[in-house]
This record gives sequence, structure tokens and C-alpha cells, in this order.
Amino acid sequence: MNKLISVIMPVKNGEKYLKEAISGIQNQGMNIEIIVVNDGSSDDTETIAKEMGAVVINLETSQGQVAAKNIGLSHCHGEYVMFHDGDDVMNKGALRALYDALEADNNLSAVMAKVKDFISPDVSNPKEQQKFIKDEPFYGLFTGAVLMRREVFDIIGLFNIDVHTGEIMEWENKMNAHHLLIKKIDIIATNRRIHEHNFGKTNRLTEFQDYAKVLRQRLKKAD
Repeated sequence: MNKLISVIMPVKNGEKYLKEAISGIQNQGMNIEIIVVNDGSSDDTETIAKEMGAVVINLETSQGQVAAKNIGLSHCHGEYVMFHDGDDVMNKGALRALYDALEADNNLSAVMAKVKDFISPDVSNPKEQQKFIKDEPFYGLFTGAVLMRREVFDIIGLFNIDVHTGEIMEWENKMNAHHLLIKKIDIIATNRRIHEHNFGKTNRLTEFQDYAKVLRQRLKKAD
């Protein structure tokens, strides 16, 4: 049997798209556990996740997606770990491709694939959402596109909860600082849903501030 993969999914009020997101992971045909960290939701996120067979960790009050990732890590059992948003959809066969690439080289700590944006068919203003779409598939998005060894976090530590949206950049900085290898493979792993309430869009100012904070930290260490 393949090694266990823990897919950690922080979700807050994700009932609208959660079933499709979980189905996309389950349809990979891999040895997985799906851990939904229910970040203070007031909708049916918990019920849907449990009905879909996911392990659910309920947080009474929202702690944010970065803290939720750390909490998910503390509950996972897999040798490999992936983070996945509750509104995105993984392509069939993507997890197998990431897994095989990581299995093939013991020197690798993580494998990264591409993400492709799509406008959710239920949005009321598709033309308005078009400005948030990247025309071509791209690397650099953490969730649903990066498979890593669980031991990575024993080396680099958990995510910094003071960085609310820039944890991707900080993770890559720490990986580089510890000389941990990341391989990029040229496949589209996950489709990133663009809708009215994407976390990155609603927290854009915080994102810019976090990127600046992480960049300052990197420059400071380089001095």
C-alpha cells in the first residue's frame, strides 16, 4: 500500500464548495486521510465534512487559516502532507504524480505542481471576477499543489501565526535556509476557484503587509 498522505483543509463557512473539494481529493485513489479544521464556521461545514468521511477538528472561534494549518499538522498521521483549500478542485491523477515524484527521490523534501484559475460558475459578476484570473497555469500557490514530507516541519518548525497570508513565502524561505529541496513538475494539480469571497481577495491588504514582513525578515537574516 502507498504511504499515507494527510490532506489538511482549513475551512471557515465553506459549505458551498466543500463537497466538491473533498470529492476531488477522494477521487485520486490514493491512501489518504482528509483533516478538515473547521475554523469557527457558522454554516454546515462540519456536517458536510463528516458525511464525506473527513476527520473534523472543530474550533469554537476562528483562529485563521495559518493557525488552522498548524492544528491540522498536530493531528495528522501521514508520512506525506498536503494543504488544500475548501473551495478548490484537484485534477484526477495529480496526487499520484506528486507522490511518485517525491517517492522517486529521497533527497527531495517537497514537490510542487501548477495551479490554474477558474471563475466559479455560480458567481453573479463573472466579468468583475475576470480581473483576478491568471491566464496561464502557475507555480507558487501552496494549497493543492505541493506535497511534502511531514518531517519537513520537524526541521523548519510550524507556520508563524503572526503571518496571516504570507505563509507560502515564509515556508519557501525556511526550506531554502535549511537547504531542503523542492522539485517542480509541469502538471496542473489543482483548479483554483475564483469567487466573491476568496480569502486572498478579501485579505489583500494583509497579504501585502505579510509579504513585506517576510521580505524584511529574509533581508535581516542575510545581513
